[in-house]
Amino acid sequence: MIKMLGFLIVGFLGFINDTELVLEEVRANYSKLSNDKELCVNVIAELDRIKNKSAIYLGYLGAVQTINAKHVSHPLNKLKTFNKGKKNIEKAIQIEPENFELRFIRLSVQKNAPSFLNYYSKVEEDTQILSENRRKITSINLRRNIEKILNE
Repeated sequence: MIKMLGFLIVGFLGFINDTELVLEEVRANYSKLSNDKELCVNVIAELDRIKNKSAIYLGYLGAVQTINAKHVSHPLNKLKTFNKGKKNIEKAIQIEPENFELRFIRLSVQKNAPSFLNYYSKVEEDTQILSENRRKITSINLRRNIEKILNE
């Protein structure tokens, strides 16, 4: 019984570390996604693999989907891919509206999306929230990404 409990705890900690590792990898590679179609596809596959996604994983999945739209060739498929990602980002923020990382995700997409897609209404709000709270961010990769988007 004790061995089984130990195995379950180690397995659970392994799962936590695995998903946390995925999150740090996404953060570290986030700025590279725009220019790397293969990386986009791989990150989407990795995020899709995670069952019962938390809001942060859903947000990153949405962000990578919107970025991946750049790599899709057919205009109608580009729009569908972008809108699917946008929907995931907004759903994630609906789940956790106070999550600074989700605000960063939306801000980075809105600042980089073509204006004809009309996805820019929360730029000022998200910029203000991130500016006021960026010192609370503990992830080095995330802090670097936030500083970069705020200085654009």
